[in-house]
Amino acid sequence: MAPKTRLAKDTFATTTHIVLPNDTNVLGNLMGGQLLNWMDIASAISSNRHCRRVVVTAAVNNVSFDRPIRLGDTVTIEAKVSRAFSSSMEVFMEVFVEDNATGERSKSNEAMYTFVAVDQLGAPIGVPELVPETAEEKVRFDGALRRRQLRLILAGKMKPQDATELKALFV
Repeated sequence: MAPKTRLAKDTFATTTHIVLPNDTNVLGNLMGGQLLNWMDIASAISSNRHCRRVVVTAAVNNVSFDRPIRLGDTVTIEAKVSRAFSSSMEVFMEVFVEDNATGERSKSNEAMYTFVAVDQLGAPIGVPELVPETAEEKVRFDGALRRRQLRLILAGKMKPQDATELKALFV
């Protein structure tokens, strides 16, 4: 029987890539689509670790491109489920670039993806609750509900008055 809860730390996934010429645009920067692909894979692994089911990408909620990633850079993506709902999970990711000469890491990007767990027929299936432990995990956990409600309102799947966490935005 599957556990009823999982700790956020148990969903942690990390991937590391080196930016090769085929990954770059004409300016020698990592193409955004390639980074999105790498983040999709990292977040799929994280969400699978949460529910131990087949997962599919439901939404790319937010991606920030704060600085370019150059040819030859080492890129590390760290992903962790920030909140689980009935069948969906929000995954928060941070992208770091490593200076190959000094080993110093700097944050380059962050993103939030939503995944849905599905059964053998592709229908949504329930997932365990997520238990945040650290202060950072709790902040992300609380914010995930507001982000979900806002996304559902913008998609026309929820009325603003039904979004208890967002009422202040619509007053």
